[in-house]
Amino acid sequence: MNPSDLQDPTARPYHHGDLRQALIDTGLRLIETRAEDDLGLRELAREVGVSPTAIYRHFPDKQALKAALAGAGLARLAVSQQQASAQAGGGAAGFLASGMAYVRFAAGQPVLFRLIFSHAATEDLLDADPSRQSAALRGLRDDIDRLVPPGRPAAERKALALHAWALVHGLAQLVLDQQIPPDWVLIERVLAGMGALLGQGSPAPG
Repeated sequence: MNPSDLQDPTARPYHHGDLRQALIDTGLRLIETRAEDDLGLRELAREVGVSPTAIYRHFPDKQALKAALAGAGLARLAVSQQQASAQAGGGAAGFLASGMAYVRFAAGQPVLFRLIFSHAATEDLLDADPSRQSAALRGLRDDIDRLVPPGRPAAERKALALHAWALVHGLAQLVLDQQIPPDWVLIERVLAGMGALLGQGSPAPG
């Protein structure tokens, strides 16, 4: 046995079968308590109870760890949006609930939210191939597709998707930057206006 693989005796013992997942879960828990995403690999190794060598096998550097945490955070955001939409009954109400869940997620987990959009691959929102989209962004596209009147051109649907994302993300950033208070009644009114726009669409060219 390589001595460098031994557990840190001062750390919590590691008893899980999937070390990579345990590292991600612990990392997500730790950054919830931080003012910024300053989590280090050695700190994470100590918390889980493994050597730095063991963690480097899964995450060769801090950027790799942040990318993994961002991906896991994006998946959590997707779940919160999907649950909110389902509880609201889908349709326009589900779309509104999904948008509110997005902004509430940002307000409740600001460090994770900023980490997601600085390290996760989120550009697939506008990808025409749903198989290459993350669950969170695919869910948003699905909501938009259900609300936009049929027969609208692909370019218009893409523009509406970007409009919707820009709106919820902009509201989230305004709340995080303390430019607006987390006034949920006001935010819901703003998002309801987006739902109405999607339902009406705009005249198809030509």
